[in-house]
Amino acid sequence: MYKDFFGFVEEPFSIVPSSKYLFLSARHREALSHLQIGLNSGGGFAMLTGEVGTGKTTVSKAMLANLEGNWVAGLILNPTFSEVELLEAICDEFSLSYTQPSSLKQLSQAIYHYLLDNHKKGIQTLLLIDEAQHLSAQVLEQLRLLTNLETDSRKLLKVLLVGQPELQHKLQTIELRQLAQRITGRYHLLPLVEKDIADYIGFRLRVAGGREDIFSDRAVQFIASQSQGIPRLINLICDKALYYAMLSQQNSVDRNIAKKACHDVLAYQAPTGNKAQVSTHSSRSHHWLSPALLSLAIAGATYLGLTSWHQWQQLQTQFNEQQAHTQQLQQQMAEKQSIANQEQQHFAQLIGQSRSPMGAMQALYHLWGFDASIVDSDCEYGTTPPFHCFQSKASLSSIVASNRPVVITLYDDQHPYFAILQGVANDRVTLLLAGERVQLPVTWLDQHWKGQFRYLWYSEILETVKANSSGQQVQILDKLLAKALNATPLETSIFNDELKKRVSTFQAWQGLDADGIAGNQTLRQLDRLTSDNAPKLLSATAQLSAPSTSSVQADSEENQ
Repeated sequence: MYKDFFGFVEEPFSIVPSSKYLFLSARHREALSHLQIGLNSGGGFAMLTGEVGTGKTTVSKAMLANLEGNWVAGLILNPTFSEVELLEAICDEFSLSYTQPSSLKQLSQAIYHYLLDNHKKGIQTLLLIDEAQHLSAQVLEQLRLLTNLETDSRKLLKVLLVGQPELQHKLQTIELRQLAQRITGRYHLLPLVEKDIADYIGFRLRVAGGREDIFSDRAVQFIASQSQGIPRLINLICDKALYYAMLSQQNSVDRNIAKKACHDVLAYQAPTGNKAQVSTHSSRSHHWLSPALLSLAIAGATYLGLTSWHQWQQLQTQFNEQQAHTQQLQQQMAEKQSIANQEQQHFAQLIGQSRSPMGAMQALYHLWGFDASIVDSDCEYGTTPPFHCFQSKASLSSIVASNRPVVITLYDDQHPYFAILQGVANDRVTLLLAGERVQLPVTWLDQHWKGQFRYLWYSEILETVKANSSGQQVQILDKLLAKALNATPLETSIFNDELKKRVSTFQAWQGLDADGIAGNQTLRQLDRLTSDNAPKLLSATAQLSAPSTSSVQADSEENQ
């Protein structure tokens, strides 16, 4: 379907289990460890549970693949059996002969003899039963009886029960308490977390021979939130998303395509247990606040004997107060939501006004105290000396270390816009966006910024200074180096050996290539350490005290 379009050797998100696509997240590895410890101990039972599609079969197959050579395993996949049918299925799985029809006693004896023979040969026997929530209480009890055969240190038959959460509930009944007490290793497999989901998608794309970055970060985040971390749903959504990307002739999956794929897939899925619990909880909270339920409570109390007029008036007063309080809370929530919507709309307008990198560079010049033209603000074609523009990628910590505002490239649904990073403190960043100061969490920046920045620096040295250079450029370099190194100027206008040595010393101090040549990288570092006029990142105190309204912000910018 889309295999040739993306250059896959096969479709990466098939829901048919394949050993080559075995992906073990941290939770899968933890489950595997619990089960291995439980089965290698003296007990007879281990149990793995999890919601539909969370990867229980993946963990089971990984465990079977990792069994040592002295283990033999049997696998029963859909155990809707009676007691006799279960024992017959076990015999069939281990290739044991039996007569038809056979009794429970005859089948049990055949299995016992097989287990004893394996024990004499040093072989440990494992029975893995998938979809074990379908086993009846009688069949589970028959399994427990099979594990009664044991030596002084261990059971001769180990049983791994794999099933949905209903299996846990079934084992909590009184009639199965003996079996529940024999389970020495148990693990409930939770869905994948967001980081594991990104690794999971990239892993399957790589195994299929494709690029790992086909899905954008925002697409992965949306898939993670909608699939709730269930691998099978992730596969269905990603498969549909790749199909839609092919139809649109796009070589990558963005958030819009992911959203459409999620809608198509999840429209036919039942809600998970977690969602149901949340819905039930919120529903209970809603009903608790509803006047109808309170009225029923009042009527019930009256029926039970609360008949005095005085008590009735007290209940009525409490009901009215509760109703008024509820209405007040609802009004406050509506007002907060209205304010949040207005702020979101305003923020969207600021983004729309910040699409030009030259406009952001003009604002950066303004922080230096200069009014720059559009031509001077175009980093692509070079700024007018003594100002210079440097473009690169860096981490937030590196920019904080430079202690200067920079223009950063942000993304809104893969569309770039530009803001000035003006301060970082207390896990929040201050941005100058279309002339307004906006404070946002650092985590927001992580989602919208890929490290691209534009950096403005100042130098009156307009060319590389090296051996045989002379004149005013050398004199300026001499003074800057003396200031940076806290040394006395050499008072030279010729690039001599002593000045070259100072350049090399400065470069080595700053972690640069100590070649003794003062090029752009060396001059940038000199500017950073010696400039008294460059704007600095806002301090934590300045960020907390700075209003974000445009009228006051204009005043604060002039004070930079």
